Amino acid sequence: MTITAAPPQSSPPPRPEVSTAKALARLLPFAKPVLPRLTLGAASALGASLLALSIPLVLEAIVAGPIASGDISQIAWGAAVVLALGLAEALMVWLRRWFVLGPATKVEYDIRQSFYSRLQRLPVSFHDKWQSGQLLSRMMQDISMLRRWMAFGVVLLVVNVITIAVGTVLLFRWHWLLGTIFLITSAPLWYAGYRFEKTYGSLARQSQDQAGDLATSVEESVHGIRVLKAFGRGKHALQKFTRQAETLRETELSKARAIGWIWFWLVLLPDIAFALCLGAGIYLTSIGQLQTAELVAFFAMATVLRWPMESIGFLFSFMLDARTATDRIFEVFDEENTIVDPESPHSIDRPRGELVFEDVHFRYQDAATHERDLLDGIDLALRPGETMALVGLTGSGKTTLTTLPARLYDVTGGRVTVDGVDVRDLTLGELRRHVGMAFEDATLFSQSVRDNVLLGREDLAAGSPEAEAIMREALQVAQAGFVDDLPDGVDTIIGEEGLSLSGGQRQRLALARAVAARPAVLVLDDPLSALDVDTEALVEDALREVLHATTALVVAHRPSTVMLADRVALLEAGRITAVGTHSDLLRESEHYRHVISSLEVEEARLRARQKDQDWEVNL
Repeated sequence: MTITAAPPQSSPPPRPEVSTAKALARLLPFAKPVLPRLTLGAASALGASLLALSIPLVLEAIVAGPIASGDISQIAWGAAVVLALGLAEALMVWLRRWFVLGPATKVEYDIRQSFYSRLQRLPVSFHDKWQSGQLLSRMMQDISMLRRWMAFGVVLLVVNVITIAVGTVLLFRWHWLLGTIFLITSAPLWYAGYRFEKTYGSLARQSQDQAGDLATSVEESVHGIRVLKAFGRGKHALQKFTRQAETLRETELSKARAIGWIWFWLVLLPDIAFALCLGAGIYLTSIGQLQTAELVAFFAMATVLRWPMESIGFLFSFMLDARTATDRIFEVFDEENTIVDPESPHSIDRPRGELVFEDVHFRYQDAATHERDLLDGIDLALRPGETMALVGLTGSGKTTLTTLPARLYDVTGGRVTVDGVDVRDLTLGELRRHVGMAFEDATLFSQSVRDNVLLGREDLAAGSPEAEAIMREALQVAQAGFVDDLPDGVDTIIGEEGLSLSGGQRQRLALARAVAARPAVLVLDDPLSALDVDTEALVEDALREVLHATTALVVAHRPSTVMLADRVALLEAGRITAVGTHSDLLRESEHYRHVISSLEVEEARLRARQKDQDWEVNL
């Protein structure tokens, strides 16, 4: 049985609008340690811009001096000064990159580490609601964008705005009319920028969300490639992907049109300003109010200002992309983590393994208020060392119940206790040392067999004799001797999610992982469903030896699994309706007989399928 949850969302609900400056200011805690280096980088970039602005002043002196007087020998000195200023500008540009690149990658590293840590700490209910592709695009694409913004965008945006302001003031130095014409002609750029922010901001968010949806589709198709091929649905998957890719393409084209629109004005208006200033400058020169050297210097200064002005559109769009990336990242940081360590934690020094459910209620947060709780008043006590089988029809709440002892979800009413201590009063680290789990859907990691089996034993030194002994014992209990036939034995690296192994092999390794953890309470959610009947019998015999000192709650989908238990709990529509031995419940509960008969039918089908497979192998 799998947990039913809300469908994954492509984007979170709308949040209150904040200014771009306030949104980007949320990055300050990450940037604070490297602010001195970033400031030095900005100072270097500003120094480069000021050096560039000084070159027109030197040109004015050259034109007014050696060129006007005809003293050609003095031109070399002027050229040397211009060359020195150019070299100094290049040095400042190099320093800017040297100062900011390292800190920007450090900020990227810190954000990525914090983001991944946050994903690990957020409850399972969060991951039920969010598409994995959305989280992946935030982790990789958005955080990388923030690094580029800090290393390049924010520095140049601030410096270029200052350069434009200083350069505009200098333009008034030669003649107020020329400066006024240049300033008034450039003023519409600010209105165009305002309009651009409104349009481009929403498009940037839409594009990044659609990229996350597309990543989700790719991930689903890759993970489900066997199913797609088996059912011949590759073409259908391609059509779905094509529709999503086309939607993203249209959004990107809309972004390109918005950028093209702002660039049109950024190129056109300076050209208009140049033409008007040229006409006015020639007129002022003809009436003696402006010298030729001043006119040359004015246009040299205007030329220097052209790149900062044209770059504003690109840097503005970059800033909006960074703002959107920041919003998307902090949507995850802002998610409430409801499953956390208590402020005053309790501790269990010598766990006995008593597991008790006291009037437990549970419903998913998005469930309608008028619906009955999925678990509706569960009272169940497991004595230390007891093995309890949990049986019930599909949808009765078995899997949901098994998620509560380890706090994968928290109860919405009542409480779950281990040795009399509410699981919410234990730190998560201690609780999950005392409570181990094995799931029906066995997930393995792209690590060695050894690392997968010893995943829950961080207390053991890697490669120590004790670790090897525990691993071997767990593999023997799970009947996972096949690992010695793998290319590198227990050092063989398992492929992504263990898909290079069969379903039964994955389940056996997952069971070995749970056994190796040696918890006081072991929760098994039908971990033997993919095993053949003979292997299941061997595993159950070995489990009896392991479970005699361990409290176990086992979700049973086969009568043979029920036989493993000391007692059986019957779950019906979210309530425990009977508890007793298998024989007692067969005698006293009609619903239990119905459940067991349905399990027997399923087991008979499994045995028939196994015989068919064995017959095919013999052929």
